[in-house]
Formats: sequence, structure tokens, C-alpha cells
Amino acid sequence: MLNAHQQQILRLLIASQGMSRTLIAEQMKLSKAAITTQVKEMLNAGLLEESIPESNGQGRPSVLLKMRADSAYFLGASLLGERVVLVLIDMHGHTLAATEMALHLAPAQLVAAIAAAIPALIAQKSISLDQVIGLGVTLSGFIDEHQAVCVQSALLGWKNVPLAEMLKQQTGLDVSLENDAKALAVSEKMFGVAKKARNFTLISHGDGIGSAHFFQGQLHRGAHGGAGEIAHCTIEPGGRPCRCGKRGCLDTLASLTAIRESTRDKALESESIGELEALAVKGNSAAIAILHQAGHALGLSIANIIQMNDPELIVIAHQPDAFDGLLKTVVMQAIDSNVLPAMMGKTPIANIAINEQSWARAAASVAAYRFIIHLPD
Repeated sequence: MLNAHQQQILRLLIASQGMSRTLIAEQMKLSKAAITTQVKEMLNAGLLEESIPESNGQGRPSVLLKMRADSAYFLGASLLGERVVLVLIDMHGHTLAATEMALHLAPAQLVAAIAAAIPALIAQKSISLDQVIGLGVTLSGFIDEHQAVCVQSALLGWKNVPLAEMLKQQTGLDVSLENDAKALAVSEKMFGVAKKARNFTLISHGDGIGSAHFFQGQLHRGAHGGAGEIAHCTIEPGGRPCRCGKRGCLDTLASLTAIRESTRDKALESESIGELEALAVKGNSAAIAILHQAGHALGLSIANIIQMNDPELIVIAHQPDAFDGLLKTVVMQAIDSNVLPAMMGKTPIANIAINEQSWARAAASVAAYRFIIHLPD
């Protein structure tokens, strides 16, 4: 069990390419002797390793501490597609092995299938189950504040499913559930573009839209686990009906599903957003209008987040080739047009392309994050 100081050391190392004991002591405002004691325990436990950088000719370089990739392993399962994707990652976030299986909507059947797939998956890398620290599961839906119960998932047709406990009984692993966007934000904080950011927002743009926020280096889940439901913020009062029961939600205007529906309504011959972008380049007014509507709605929502939270960074996670061209241009214009002039251009926007395996890696990252910060049950 890591103590509070050791957890903080790991968090500092995650956000760096290696740090000296002296720098860690300065960051934590502790004596070097105190840090040396904590680090010695972590070295003996196999969590850390030492490395000596090449000399720059200005004296002996400091010994750097880094996390060992093989110090711990985590599993992640994504329930977001037509099939379950299950991955194994190391402490550096590298995906070591992956497998897929049918997505059973009956929870007991799904749990049995995931549990049955784990031994063969970890055997691919000759890893024993006792080296695996935890299992994360990501899905589209509302997760309770303890990350144990799927309160509701329209995609899966679930209500109040205690999936974490069911999986723990079958696998013996600590299990953490998480909403898809929050899981992806955790993944980017631990292993991706947001490693050094303490305050950032991630927006996931796909068939649905999600968001998640980190404040002061911690994931903000809200009082009941529901923080970040940007998809169901009202953008167009009285607009299209939404699957949530409201009208005019962001999801009905800017998601890929909404864009496809608008394309069908306009009888455009377009099977993908790439084809819609191509029509817009050719001057098709209907295609241009659809992309403008979606881009403006998404950009306005992001501008509101910037205005309210003033984050260090916005990360937009999107499907490959689905956030280029006119859509991206309009989003960026809408952001600049809807923040105070003094804030215009001050918030960096990072774009990352994701695929089905990204979500499973994000789920595994949730298990790693829980291990490092030891969230209370």
C-alpha cells in the first residue's frame, strides 16, 4: 500500500520524463532525507528505477528516478462498440496485448466472458494474475460516485447494475467503472497530451459527445458521479428531441449521429463526414450548412467551458478523419467568437484521433489511476 507521499512521488514522475530526488523534494516541500526514505522503499518494491542521463559537460548529472514499466499491470475493457475490447497495459501506459469478444447485454453473461478471456490475454506476455493490479471498465452511461454501479446506460439497456462487484467476484481483481469521456481524460492525464496539465477539459466527439474535467490534478466527478454531461446541455431551446427526453441538446446538433441525420434529411449522397466535407469543398450549400451548424454548436459549448473554468488545455478526442476541414475551422472560430476578447487564443486546443482500442486503454488507465491515488471506496 502506497502512503500519501509515495502517491505524490508517482504523480510527479508520471508528469515528467524522470526527476531527481532533489527536485522531488523541492516540489513536495520536504527534506531530501525524507524523500530518500520514501524512494528507497519504492525502489525495493520494484516500482521505480534509477537512470543517469548523459553528461552535458557541466559536472556530474543527477540520478533520475522513473517508474518501471513492469512494476504493475492493468486490464481495461471497453463496452462501447459492437464487441468488447480487452487490453493489458503496463505502468507506462503501453498496450501489451489485446483481444475482442462478443458484447453480451446480459450482465452475468458479459462478466463470465470477460473473466474467461483474462488468463489467455495475460499469458501472451507471460504475466501472472498476481502482477495485475486492477481492471477498469468504460461504458457509455452514468456511473455512481463509487465507480461500482452502472446507474443507467441507454446503449446497454442497463439500470443499477453492480458490475464492479460482479467482476470482482469472478476475477478476484479490484474493478473500477468509468464513463467513457472521464476514462479518456484519465488516460490523457496519465499517459498522453495532458500529462503536465493540472487543469484541463477533454471533449470526446463521436456518435455521441462527452466531456470530463481535471481540476488541480484530480478528476472532477461531481457529487453523484455525473459531472461533464456536456452532450445534454441545451444549445437550441425547443430543438430536435434528444434520446435523454429533452430537446435541443448539444448531442442533437453536433454529434456524428446528428450530422448523419441532417445529411439524410437533406438527401445528400454522403456516407461519412469525410464525404460531407468533400461536398462542402465543392460548394454544396446543404453540406456547408450542416457542418456550420454542428461546428458552431460544439465551439459554443467549448467556449462556455473555457469561460467558466479557464483551463490550461482543451483536448478534443475524435475519430480518425472526422475532425478536419470545415467542421474544425468552424469549431475554432466559434470558440474565439464566444469567449471574452481578453481570453481569446489563450487556451491551447489539442486534437487526438482515437479508435476502439483507445477506449479499452482508457479503461485500464482508470485502474492505474485508482491504484496511484487510492480512491476511497
